[in-house]
Amino acid sequence: MEKQVFKIAVNAPREKVWNILWNDASYRDWTSVFSEGSRAETDWKKGSKVLFLDHKNEGMVSTIAENIPNEYMSIKHLGFVKNGVEDMESPGVKEWAGSHENYTLKTVDGQTELTVDMDITEQYKDYFQQTFPKALDRVKTLAENN
Repeated sequence: MEKQVFKIAVNAPREKVWNILWNDASYRDWTSVFSEGSRAETDWKKGSKVLFLDHKNEGMVSTIAENIPNEYMSIKHLGFVKNGVEDMESPGVKEWAGSHENYTLKTVDGQTELTVDMDITEQYKDYFQQTFPKALDRVKTLAENN
């Protein structure tokens, strides 16, 4: 696995960017860049389970490793959801299980610097390098225009 880092400056306070990231309606909006119908079933509290699902109710099983409001969210990925069944044992899952996706918000020159660092397998590297900047652009637009 390899660490990928994505960064964007947002002309909005950290609290607003944080809310755009994790509020249900805006989360569905910015993550639709990855897959239509994207949603997260969780309370976002440290230690809580997360189901990241698409319009077919398929996706990933994860847990919130850390949540420091308006500063840092760490998500640990554990497995897949396919046909309503959680898979945390198959060889495909074991390639990346335990990987993290971290969101860091800092105030820099009056703006919010949003950094996402994530562990990624070679299989998904190109996809995320193309898609994550689009998702962050959507977060920026939502935070600056709402």
